[in-house]
Amino acid sequence: MEVVWAVGQVGAVWVAVVLGLIVLPSALGISLGISEAYMWVLVKTLEWATIRLQKGVKKPQPQMPQTPTANGIIERDETPMEKEIARLHRADFEFSHIFYFCRKGFEAIVDDEVTQRFSSEELLSWNLLTRTNVNFHYISLRLTVVWVIGVIVRYCFLLPLRFTLATIGITSMIVGTTVVGQLPNGSVKNYLSEVVHLTCSRILVRALSGTIHYHNKENRPQKGGICVANHTSPIDAIILTNDGCYAMVGQVHGGLMGVIQRATVKACPHVWFERSEIKDRHLVTKRLREHVADKSKLPILIFPEGTCINNTSVMMFKKGSFEIGGTIYPVAIKYDPQFGDAFWNSSKYNIVSYLLRIMTSWAIVCNVWYLPPMVREENEDAVQFANRVRSAIARQGGLTELPWDGGLKRAKVKDTFKEEQQKNYSKMLVRNGSIG
Repeated sequence: MEVVWAVGQVGAVWVAVVLGLIVLPSALGISLGISEAYMWVLVKTLEWATIRLQKGVKKPQPQMPQTPTANGIIERDETPMEKEIARLHRADFEFSHIFYFCRKGFEAIVDDEVTQRFSSEELLSWNLLTRTNVNFHYISLRLTVVWVIGVIVRYCFLLPLRFTLATIGITSMIVGTTVVGQLPNGSVKNYLSEVVHLTCSRILVRALSGTIHYHNKENRPQKGGICVANHTSPIDAIILTNDGCYAMVGQVHGGLMGVIQRATVKACPHVWFERSEIKDRHLVTKRLREHVADKSKLPILIFPEGTCINNTSVMMFKKGSFEIGGTIYPVAIKYDPQFGDAFWNSSKYNIVSYLLRIMTSWAIVCNVWYLPPMVREENEDAVQFANRVRSAIARQGGLTELPWDGGLKRAKVKDTFKEEQQKNYSKMLVRNGSIG
């Protein structure tokens, strides 16, 4: 009995400290300086570790590649394909001519622009996390001691603290939206719904030790508009709702996520689709247009890439979001990988494993840029509009712009696309290197 009583007392003190020093200030939107002090210590520690690494490594390290293609594995010939084929056809066809296409195929496999975007971003220096393929922590005794202390801090202090905060945030979200959802529709319900969403999002950001810098707040999405952003992680939505409320769009889920969806939709006009409905493009477009037409409703938050990309690039935006009409509010999100890898590789990690990795990282640090609103111009189709918005986000976030569909993460290349390339190759061969 004494042991149970002691555990209960410790638990009560723990919850009281968390509520008083973190939850309450988060709910009020104020900071006691604890996060700032933690980040200062963390930055100084990582700087010291970098210096120790540089002193401890005896062999000179190769410089980081300046471009994704300059990896030293293959030497690319930048001559256009048409000129290459024309040069081959100065003589009669020989079997060795096919080696050109073999080389191009090998280059595509070795330096694939698509699959590179679904692996974690490379770091210039080790950040004292255990997730590394190199045993940096064995370089010096001091570095080993600091690394061990870091493991203890992250797993024995930060993880329980963050789990407690996440539990409080999710529970508050479910209970708060359920209660607000019982009120009649009106300005009071809308106001309380926004308060609940903002408060719970701030608590969840604290659960990630989040440090977020918002830029150009005068361009924040307005009601009746559509907010589109690049997609790195499921926490992108929490990062954005920490600074404003949005109506979410997505598929209905089961489990805990389903409970949250059913609770929040009672208080806020989120747009959730059943699995059968999400495949009906016309139904999705119709419901989104009805939402945008009501200027009293919150802006819709959409991630047009449709999947998570590794914080280095922006891939093809699906055109559906840009066929709805209305004003588009682009947002660029860029995470700092030095403090933790926010990218979710859903093909490699399930959501539980991913959240464990996030909650045992040092912190989540990112920049959010609100770009000026954009509207579809005359004689501009949805694809062109989507590409223009994507280019603006890529430039602002310092991201590489790629034309590929993020769906290739799980799906194979369409047969029509392969057939088109085969036709181009055959035309170059038959017409002596000229496609025209």
